[in-house]
Amino acid sequence: MTLVLESQLPNLIVLLLLGTAAKVTTVRSGGEPRSLSRLGPAVLVPKRVQAPALLVCAVCELMLAAGLLVSTHPFFRWGTVAFFALSTYVLLELRRRRPDAGCGCFGEVSSAPVGLRSVGRTVALTAMAGMSLWAPVPGWLAVLHPTWHTAAGVAVLALLSPEIEELIDRLRFRAPCEQRRGPAESATLSRLRSSGTWRAHHGELASAEPYDTWRELCWRFFAFRNQSGDDVVFAVYLTGRRPAVRMAVVSAEDSESLPEYTPVSA
Repeated sequence: MTLVLESQLPNLIVLLLLGTAAKVTTVRSGGEPRSLSRLGPAVLVPKRVQAPALLVCAVCELMLAAGLLVSTHPFFRWGTVAFFALSTYVLLELRRRRPDAGCGCFGEVSSAPVGLRSVGRTVALTAMAGMSLWAPVPGWLAVLHPTWHTAAGVAVLALLSPEIEELIDRLRFRAPCEQRRGPAESATLSRLRSSGTWRAHHGELASAEPYDTWRELCWRFFAFRNQSGDDVVFAVYLTGRRPAVRMAVVSAEDSESLPEYTPVSA
């Protein structure tokens, strides 16, 4: 039982250190234009404190990692549980309030919209932290003596980490998502039609074919009209095996009052 309790300490320490390094790197490099405004928790605060918010998060992660590594004090154990539980809440808020924003868990690499995998990862990390509360040894001893339970935890976290796919794409294309050639329009439309969002709303549409489509940064948009004459716009993220799909309805009255914009290429 002791081995089980301490088995996830190495995973927690490594994930916290990776998160610290990635956030600091993102803030120092500046990233792409407006990149911080698309990352949580920066997306939930005013622009002038977005960089400090990421740095504060990084400092908290570093402190927790150091505490888990060298100490068995309850402050660091319970602090880690609270940190990942709060992270789960923040990700759920991001999905509700800013569905286009990334979690920022590993800096600019985590710029893809928050999906169920990212939420599932923080839930898993919360459970791992809870399992480690009563581990009798500091983290450095657990790091020196990993078990198959540790490897199982690594496998779960890898499965729940969309950043791995993003890193592979960057190694292949060596350019951020918004600068890459996206999949063909027909392929993106097929992805839309295979999504749960499409299945939930396609019955409301007047036609199964979009009357307009365009690309903005990492998203392709498809515009339809529903039975009431309102605009129904679906947005499909252009990377990932299961890309995020978002939907919004703009009533005919609202669309008439919107200003006209000149299209700008991504």
